[in-house]
Amino acid sequence: MIVVMSRSDRQSFGLAVEELSNAHRTSTDLCSPFLRVLPVTGVAISTLGAPFGTETVCASDASAARLDELQFDLGEGPCWEALTTRRPVLNSDIRHHGNPAWPVFTQSIDETDVGSVFAFPMVVGTLDIGAVDLYSRRPRTLTGVQIADATMLVKIAARQVLRRVLLSHTMKPDPDADEGYSRRVVHQATGMVLAQLNVGASDALLILQGYAFSHARTVREVADDVVARKVDFTSELNGS
Repeated sequence: MIVVMSRSDRQSFGLAVEELSNAHRTSTDLCSPFLRVLPVTGVAISTLGAPFGTETVCASDASAARLDELQFDLGEGPCWEALTTRRPVLNSDIRHHGNPAWPVFTQSIDETDVGSVFAFPMVVGTLDIGAVDLYSRRPRTLTGVQIADATMLVKIAARQVLRRVLLSHTMKPDPDADEGYSRRVVHQATGMVLAQLNVGASDALLILQGYAFSHARTVREVADDVVARKVDFTSELNGS
């Protein structure tokens, strides 16, 4: 079956992209844009594991928050699998077709009003940030277009979450941060990351900062290693 998206649907999606992209300037709730353009009941966005910690960044309702809490407590579920595999986990009828890898989580779902769950990994370059969980009270599927739209929104949300994490944590101080040479090295390293990962300049710098934070190093130290080709984000992303 061919699904034709109306012009209003695409306009709504464009507005959601714009709103999410500007969230760091407007302090917009990160969950709301997903609800406006996707046929789901609730959304939860969370960071998972080291180094960013395991916590809910935002949840659209109590059921979405509970979905996150269950997975945190049990250490299993779609959000963990999505981040581990770096692939979306799409479960259209979780009560009847739960994943054998999440036996306790699937059983715990009986206590909630969740019928289907869709988990998308939040990654920025080589950094594993967390996941976005979308749920519906009834079993349902997402179309290819809806999956693509969700993936795009999740990519934007990942950058916003990383920005918020870096702002809320103290990074290792760099005594040379104000020196011209230091700025030139960071600028050069940013350009190299940009080329390695085919991302924009702001995202490349964000990846440098996130990598430095996750390894308890200064941005200057990481930039030096990137320029010296001791750190190659392409290799890191491929696991080599």
